[in-house]
Amino acid sequence: MRKVLALALILGSSAALAQDKPPPTVGGKPLVQIKPKEAAAPKEPKAKPQSVAVRMQACLEIDDETKERLNCYDAIFPPKPKARVPAPKAVTDCPAFKEEDGRLKCFNSFAEKLPKPPK
Repeated sequence: MRKVLALALILGSSAALAQDKPPPTVGGKPLVQIKPKEAAAPKEPKAKPQSVAVRMQACLEIDDETKERLNCYDAIFPPKPKARVPAPKAVTDCPAFKEEDGRLKCFNSFAEKLPKPPK
């Protein structure tokens, strides 16, 4: 009798385990399994954004009176040509020059006056 009862319990419990149950939920939403991050190559730290002065001084390393140097300055201060341009008081006035040579000379005049940053 004990063997029959034990056999019935084993079959009954295995049948209960084999039933398809919906996945457990919390607040009506299914649980999410978190997967471990893949072992990726270490990423290089992002460089700090450089100040305007440092970027302008970097432009001074490009050959003078060239289109490349002007493009470097224009990347920092996009050109915004105006019909009449007063004498520039700040580097932010340089993009107002229509002529490329005028813009380049304006940027050079301010970039050369900047103190060298500490290294």
